[in-house]
Amino acid sequence: MADKITGGELVVRLLVSLGVRHVFGVPGGQTLAITDAIIDTPEVDFVTARHEGAAAVMADAYGRLTGTPGVCLATTGPGATNLLTGVGGALRDSSPVLVITCNNNGENIDRDDAQGADHVSLFRPLVKHGRLVAHASSIGQAIEEGYVRAMTGNPGPVHLDFARDVIESVLEEPAEVPATHPLRGWVGQRPRADAAALAGAAERISAARRPVLWLGNGCNRSGAGQAALALAEAHDLPIVTTFNGIGCVPTTHPLVFGALSRMGTNLSTRVVAESDLVIAVGNSLNAISTSRWTLPLPEIVQIDVEPATIGRYYAGSTLGVVGDAKDALETLAGALSGPVREERKTWLAELGGARTRWWESTPDGGMSPADIVRRLREVTPDDTLLIPDAGNPGVWSYLWEIRQAGTYLKPVGFGNMGFSVPAAIAAAVTDPTRPVLVLVGDGSLGMTLAELETLVRVGGRVCVVVLNDEGYGNIRQEQIVKYGPRTIGVDFGPADYAQVARGLGLSARRVTDLDELAARVGETLAGETPALFDVPIDPEVNAWTYPAFRKYEPEEG
Repeated sequence: MADKITGGELVVRLLVSLGVRHVFGVPGGQTLAITDAIIDTPEVDFVTARHEGAAAVMADAYGRLTGTPGVCLATTGPGATNLLTGVGGALRDSSPVLVITCNNNGENIDRDDAQGADHVSLFRPLVKHGRLVAHASSIGQAIEEGYVRAMTGNPGPVHLDFARDVIESVLEEPAEVPATHPLRGWVGQRPRADAAALAGAAERISAARRPVLWLGNGCNRSGAGQAALALAEAHDLPIVTTFNGIGCVPTTHPLVFGALSRMGTNLSTRVVAESDLVIAVGNSLNAISTSRWTLPLPEIVQIDVEPATIGRYYAGSTLGVVGDAKDALETLAGALSGPVREERKTWLAELGGARTRWWESTPDGGMSPADIVRRLREVTPDDTLLIPDAGNPGVWSYLWEIRQAGTYLKPVGFGNMGFSVPAAIAAAVTDPTRPVLVLVGDGSLGMTLAELETLVRVGGRVCVVVLNDEGYGNIRQEQIVKYGPRTIGVDFGPADYAQVARGLGLSARRVTDLDELAARVGETLAGETPALFDVPIDPEVNAWTYPAFRKYEPEEG
């Protein structure tokens, strides 16, 4: 290491030491000491976004996909505030992210300097930890602590706000930065559950007649899918997931009955409604999963790495187990004993028949979103990463068969629109050979439309399908359900998004035939470069009243 480096150079070297290989952001005057250092750091690729909000989403998606911190960078004031929505998504969906903002000189913070803002206060509700780094001697400790906090426990974003003079200052005797930071050797450790607590859980599961595994986002973060399937197969347990747990297990497995979240399906809601024990694993039982806690639940065994999550909403009926999802499920598989109740096998057979009938009820015919989703699954590789945006595309993704774990990415807890295109860019950066299918409404696309140019620069096997209903379709449909044919603020004028995309350098066309769409999507995902297809859909097909998404109602008598 040279005798003298800047604080910005030290920041970059520490990031490299901690395994960071990509930084997503928009440069500004205050960031230059960091971005200039990246020029001389071949290990780090700077991905220039067209908006800081998109850069935060890219970092969020990168964190989810890799399990290591995504990094986003922005300048002071509006640059920093533009990050907030994407950072909120990372917090609510438990993604490890390092949020780096660069403020004015330390002596001018809170002194009405240009673009001045109290970044730490602004970010505090949306991060696990945040601080101002006001002294060069604090750079190393701040980054190391931020990395540990982002990665451990329930992962999430950490915010570091660097005063400009700190990163522009020259460090006379900088500390040595190891090529591989020792923190990386242990930070991935996960806490093991208490043996007595697991024994109590095993006793309840063994005694239950109709127990169900309800897997949440913690199972994705822990990589617990295979352990859940092994437990379910050995003890005849049906599996459902939360919306945030989609992707931790294949939906093609005979014991997996889809997602239960807000709308859910009449198949997944039936599984929970008929159960006498819910085994909630990495599942916070939050408002989205439980219809704002109105969902009646039987006895609960709740397993979570975060103790404060356990029993937060259903305390009176919850047996808690604090520990990592994967480890707990593997231990439970060995702890359960005795013959499996015959009633479970009978119940599973009934649910299997219900699943067949449910799938048979979902086609509509024509260019409905249901038929588009199902048809595109026929022409996409098994390892295709599906990224549906917020709103209706996410709801229709209930009909997407997941054939491999880890092939689904969606904004759930924060529900931030404009997620899918930036997330696809992060996916392409992570693995340019992986096929990625984006399902985005025209409303969400409008919020990150310029990132199509970023996608062109990054490249990759990315196919963007725009479900175009000329408006904010999910809210329009909810208005109609609740207030009749009265809508406001949800309709756009006609727009040709394929023409816009071509103007930004992306291969694109408007498609109105389902067979043509399937063929072109298949060709794109088999190729090497991204493309967009603008698909007008029938706005009358209402996700809020779609029969397959209605809550299960047991038959009378």
